Amino acid sequence: MQPVYATADDYRAYTSQEPPEDIDRRLARASERIDELLRGAWYPIDEATQMPTEPDHLEAIGRATCAQAAWMRAVGDEYGVAAAFSDVKIGSVSLKRSGGDNSGPARHAPDAVSILQLAGLLPGYVFDAATW
Repeated sequence: MQPVYATADDYRAYTSQEPPEDIDRRLARASERIDELLRGAWYPIDEATQMPTEPDHLEAIGRATCAQAAWMRAVGDEYGVAAAFSDVKIGSVSLKRSGGDNSGPARHAPDAVSILQLAGLLPGYVFDAATW
């Protein structure tokens, strides 16, 4: 079972905003994105819960999850489907992807990546697979 690394209270503390009604689902989706970033990372976990056992790791992964959830909410692309479109028009709102390289939008929040890197959980640079 996929662990969910943050709670509604964590989200509230991180963003200073009231969480949306569907925050549990959003945090579960954000946790999946964080797991993508952590693939290959080495840190101790509880085998039963799959949660980090080191307090510093648990705190950093929780904050990164909140950053990811807030970013996905802000960009309005929770599932990463915007990469399939270069122009989007809904009513009077029209959006066009910037740049001419036809790469899709990032899948991972820059702040989430920074949090994990500063905690020593991600070595080097993270390349977003959406742009490959």
